[in-house]
Amino acid sequence: MNIPDKLFYTKDHEWVNIDNGIATIGITDYAQDELGDVIFVEFIEIGSICNVSDTIGTIEAVKTVADIFTPLKGTVSKINRDLDNNPDLINRDPYDAGWIIKLDSISIDKSNLLSANDYRRFVQ
Repeated sequence: MNIPDKLFYTKDHEWVNIDNGIATIGITDYAQDELGDVIFVEFIEIGSICNVSDTIGTIEAVKTVADIFTPLKGTVSKINRDLDNNPDLINRDPYDAGWIIKLDSISIDKSNLLSANDYRRFVQ
């Protein structure tokens, strides 16, 4: 299971990369493996203002449908439109090409985020 050290994680199995005031969010390798083959991703709209724990999208997989939650407060600035035609990018490359959404104007409150080591302990 791949858990990059440079990212933050949630107990809902999202990952977050914070860079220059922009948070990129996706689901973890663990989550995509549990879901199975991803066949569809639905997003909220660009410009939407999100609070911590708001639903920012839905992932439909062969096994189930799962909500995606935001671990930070911010405004949706970009969505990964590559997932419209290639939702399996989440399965093949969850931490790079399979990112889901970007937030800007974020409040960087990391109190509810896990380090890579904490997330490893959480999923084991």
